[in-house]
Amino acid sequence: MRSKDLEICRKITERIERRRAADGGCPSLQELADSLGIAKSTASRYVAYMKENGMLSGEGRRNIVTPSGSAATVSVPLLGQVACGLPNIADGNVDSRYSLPVAIFGSGEMYMLRARGDSMIEAGIDDGDIVLIKRQDTAQPGQIVVALTGGEATLKRYFPEPEKRRVRLQPENSSMEPIYVTDCVVQGVAVKIIKDAE
Repeated sequence: MRSKDLEICRKITERIERRRAADGGCPSLQELADSLGIAKSTASRYVAYMKENGMLSGEGRRNIVTPSGSAATVSVPLLGQVACGLPNIADGNVDSRYSLPVAIFGSGEMYMLRARGDSMIEAGIDDGDIVLIKRQDTAQPGQIVVALTGGEATLKRYFPEPEKRRVRLQPENSSMEPIYVTDCVVQGVAVKIIKDAE
């Protein structure tokens, strides 16, 4: 299984919270698998993935805690895709929303985008990864930003060059050249990558 389906992650969180509210317990991997119509091994991989990415915590199969059971959460929309290669239009439609723990992911106005392309691989952002973005219109030099230029959005490192009246959008792939633009609008700064795990 290449890509983790965030809808399955949401359903796992929902079932764990429902069980915890009902009797203080936690569903077994088999119970999760049966309720979702997936194999027990698939449920196990999802639970491991969610623990790795801060969506769940706890040790063992019977001691799983969801973020809302242990800390404050923030509701974050998954908006679509952003180019990590040639710029593409960012899809402004909300695909779905997810509750993320504030202690791990921070607070503020945030959104998520699925990375497409290979221009940010040396920063650890691979095709299919989900990037958590803090919405803001300014950035420090060297930060990874969602940059809007010419009506298209792209994910790159941000280097303003005021003396030349331009911005350098730097890929993190040594085989690619930087992009120089004069009409760059920062739409947010990357704060966390949720890996597209096997």
